[in-house]
Amino acid sequence: MKSIKAVIVTSALILAGCATIVGDRNQLIPISSTPEKADVTIIDERGNTVFSGRTPTTVTLQKSDGSYFGGKTYSVQIQKAGYSSQTITVTSSPNGWYLAGNFVFGGLLGWLVIDPLTGAMYNLSPENVNGQLAGQNANNDESANGISVVLLEDVPAPLREGLVALH
Repeated sequence: MKSIKAVIVTSALILAGCATIVGDRNQLIPISSTPEKADVTIIDERGNTVFSGRTPTTVTLQKSDGSYFGGKTYSVQIQKAGYSSQTITVTSSPNGWYLAGNFVFGGLLGWLVIDPLTGAMYNLSPENVNGQLAGQNANNDESANGISVVLLEDVPAPLREGLVALH
């Protein structure tokens, strides 16, 4: 009987963190861009490349760096030829389950030990990364006559109205 009580008390202490019970150590982040098929590179706060690919995509990112109260920060770089590149920062911040939930479930042990060590206390923000890449002029000299060949998908929507079909 005493061993059952010891197991229950030990389990309660191990699982005491509210965000750890309800949350997860990783978070899915959808990444999109206009235009699509842009190159995306994700670099963490230590300078490590954690993902390289093309939009649209969804990545799984860790919320914590593994240290005590160590939230992650990511730099999402989106670029495509003919467009200006964009860098979006994804940061971690304490979630509601950590802030309020430990009053109900976890207490001080959950608030100061369990949730900070597991990383489940964090949410990554923004939850969706959407890069809006602005088109660059291939020809900076407006008085020069010339021709630029681009794919239709790479022409910004407002300029498509003035296009003339060549046969």
